[in-house]
Amino acid sequence: MCGIIAYTGSKAAAPILMDGLSRLEYRGYDSAGVAVIGSSGEVAIRKAAGKMPQLADVVSNNRPGGYSGIGHTRWATHGAPTYENAHPHTDCRDEVAVVHNGIVENFVELREELRSRGHVFSSYTDSECIPHLIESYMAEGLPLEEAVRRTAHRIEGAHAVVAVSRLNPGKLVAFRLGNAGGLVVGYGADEMFIASDLPAILPHTRRVVYLVDGETVSATRAGASYRLLDGSPVDKSSVHVPYDPVLATKGGYRHFMLKEINDQPEVVTDAMRRRALFDTNEVVLEGLSLSDRDIADIRRVVLIGMGSSLHAAMVGRFWIEALARIQAEADNASEFRYRDPVIDRHTLVVSVCQSGETADTLAAMELAARKGAKQVTLCNYEGTQATRIADGSVMVRAGLEVGVAGSKTFTCSLTTLYLLAIYLGLKRGTLTPERRAELIRELMRLPGMLSALLDGSESYENLARRYAAYPSFLFLGRGIQFPMAMEGALKLKEVSYVHAEGYAAGEMKHGPIALIDDGMPVVALAPRDALYQKMVGNINEVRARGGKVIAIATEGDQQIEDSVDDVIFIPAASGLITPMLTAVPMQLLAYHVGVRLGCDVDQPRNLAKSVTVE
Repeated sequence: MCGIIAYTGSKAAAPILMDGLSRLEYRGYDSAGVAVIGSSGEVAIRKAAGKMPQLADVVSNNRPGGYSGIGHTRWATHGAPTYENAHPHTDCRDEVAVVHNGIVENFVELREELRSRGHVFSSYTDSECIPHLIESYMAEGLPLEEAVRRTAHRIEGAHAVVAVSRLNPGKLVAFRLGNAGGLVVGYGADEMFIASDLPAILPHTRRVVYLVDGETVSATRAGASYRLLDGSPVDKSSVHVPYDPVLATKGGYRHFMLKEINDQPEVVTDAMRRRALFDTNEVVLEGLSLSDRDIADIRRVVLIGMGSSLHAAMVGRFWIEALARIQAEADNASEFRYRDPVIDRHTLVVSVCQSGETADTLAAMELAARKGAKQVTLCNYEGTQATRIADGSVMVRAGLEVGVAGSKTFTCSLTTLYLLAIYLGLKRGTLTPERRAELIRELMRLPGMLSALLDGSESYENLARRYAAYPSFLFLGRGIQFPMAMEGALKLKEVSYVHAEGYAAGEMKHGPIALIDDGMPVVALAPRDALYQKMVGNINEVRARGGKVIAIATEGDQQIEDSVDDVIFIPAASGLITPMLTAVPMQLLAYHVGVRLGCDVDQPRNLAKSVTVE
């Protein structure tokens, strides 16, 4: 999760920027840098590959003077973690400097367009398109604020951007698109701050404003003004934030669970960093410890997990079979450990274990080790027991998750499993160059699609108001959406204490249909995929028996909208990637129902974050 800090005021900017970046180190990064508008008007750039001590050495040896600037900690997505690829990035004339969080989905087209107009790029990043676009608009005579807004209209995806220019010393201009990462504006005495997280600015101010999707801010030491991307002004009131470390880490959200749901575009980006190589359409997975010969020798993949991790494993089974063409199965780790599974050195066991310490999963892994299977674990923390048992480990990179009911760890597990399936397919030669380009290109769009899903909290509050009183829910899905139906039911049970069951929709006539009446809401997962028409048939069967249907469907699906009680739309996407998209509405539905019922959604009763005993 890239970190952003910006300052303008009456004090030296460099020490404030460096301190702010140090407070953002917990987000993870592999390079860092600052840009300060010097007293003589130049943009002074100091940056380094590596950690803050490397940048501190650079800055202490040649500290830039000036009273406004921007800083950034980068976790590489496009381009390796090198000096050239570190932020801030500048334009051809070194007049504009930019820090950026997000993925520019159309950066290839923008870069070629800008190059054809004479712009010269010095990095391999997608972010460098942004200062060049701003430069091109300012060359037409537009002021910095308008040039930044025009640039925001050109880039696709979800983004947080802060820009400075030597032509406008003392001014910070920023915008937020979607939910690629937050931006908070801090008001000080004769000074202003912009940061990606509260901890970076809380030592200096408690008075803040949060930017939301589609808003821009222009700040000088005297204050800030806010506009929408079309230039129309926006009135925003500041709020006072007490110096409470717990409250600060909530980032302005009411609950950790809601914050962590909203973190997903950013952490999914982190899960893909330096793994999905968008320039070459390759996938690189560090820590996998599987040689090409090992991968060629795999005859079967067994995925194991518990709870949400099991549901992720069940989705991963579909991906591995579809993309790598290896026989795969998913199993509950607690059941797997108590039978005598047929596995050997030709079997790859993939354990999904968010904490890395789940007792049943660890026991299943030890059983697999005794039988000689190759093992890879996917978890969220280095050095855990799961990483010590497995032959190789791939971190899901969700960051700290406080809420007991997994949200961002689940989507990051899905993303990492998807990358693993593509990687195995590439190594086994089952993906054509065209197919792998298509898969990687859609992955690039994933954070932006997740961001689009996080708008409209009012609609979920309305759903919770109408449905929270019902005692039971049924979640239905087909194919790759069946485990997602189970995950949706689990989330509702965990945080609202409402009974819910997830079923394969084809099973409905084999028993669950007896439960259908006007007192049983049904959540139907019906994206436009290969099984769409069959799912429509299931919806019609529910409606014919008086059941209420909440559908999760593809944007623009009028047929579904006309035939159900309520619909939640997800962006149009391929059938393979839709599990990451259907997850978010079900998380939000569970959250709002839980809040409506007065439940402790962050720490539900009887549950622990990690089940370390049987």
